[in-house]
Amino acid sequence: MDFGLVLQTDPPASQVVSLMRRAERNGFRYGWTFDSAVLWQEPFVIYSQILANTQKLHVGPMVTNPGTRTWEVTASTFATLNDMYGNRTVCGIGRGDSAMRVAGRKPNTLARLGEAIEVIRDLAEGREAEVDGNPLRIPWVRDGKLPVWMAAYGPKALALAGEKADGFILQLADPYLTEWMIGSVREAAERAGRDPDALTICVAAPAYVGEDLAHAREQCRWFGGMVGNHVADLVSRYGEHSGMVPEALTEYIKSRQGYDYSHHGRAGNPSTDFVPDEIVDRFCLLGPPEAHIEKLRALRDLGVDQFAVYDMHDAKEATIDAYGQHVIPAFRS
Repeated sequence: MDFGLVLQTDPPASQVVSLMRRAERNGFRYGWTFDSAVLWQEPFVIYSQILANTQKLHVGPMVTNPGTRTWEVTASTFATLNDMYGNRTVCGIGRGDSAMRVAGRKPNTLARLGEAIEVIRDLAEGREAEVDGNPLRIPWVRDGKLPVWMAAYGPKALALAGEKADGFILQLADPYLTEWMIGSVREAAERAGRDPDALTICVAAPAYVGEDLAHAREQCRWFGGMVGNHVADLVSRYGEHSGMVPEALTEYIKSRQGYDYSHHGRAGNPSTDFVPDEIVDRFCLLGPPEAHIEKLRALRDLGVDQFAVYDMHDAKEATIDAYGQHVIPAFRS
């Protein structure tokens, strides 16, 4: 199992770079950031510094979307980083939550997302693609490689990930839901004539190492609110008891009263008081290192290839070091 570190690009950018360097020293192989131009600093500028200050770390957004940048710009940006630093990027992509909504736009449609996945990958790898009816090719790309991993929760999005993406990003660490969603993605890949085992499966969730569970829960409760945004979209689209989405995912948002993006992804988010302890425990990894290892082994056995640590709490350095000292070595052959 690989391990990734997920950060927000809060200023100063030097701190983001420093934490990514620390992560690589501790055995993390991936460095991810949020991508929301209004809420945080521009990640692609910072990726250049992360890549320059690490040796093997792969970097990318968790996640970008097809609406805030034109597709040829996204592809060219990835291709430039790969040309400079040797194919060490991965494109995490989704419909767009905070990046679109904070700017007053709706998330992208799945049809648009599916088209963008293919166009961005083709252009970044040097192939011709059609953009707005025009055939384009980036002529200077040589031996470019850009895996595109798609974030998804709902049945249609899971199917799209299986049909078109190179990997699947699931932003929660509940084993029951993980098994259900991985199964849906792989079934879709098989129906599309693809090898379902060729898809990389990445689970991303907050991790907090320590004995004080009450404190850890409060530091990670924000995550249930963030997931709740996507779940609320699913409920509005499919209905509360449609059978299309497991009630294990939808039940907890009944008392949700809206969401303030100014606190998005941050400990102490007042918009997440509806999230019960049970959800925090199910969606996140909390407790001593042994508890993390036990849950990660269960996720690995379900087919998870990477666990990406959301490190947005008051113990960033301690979590990176604890994973490097105790957790990651348990998954190295």
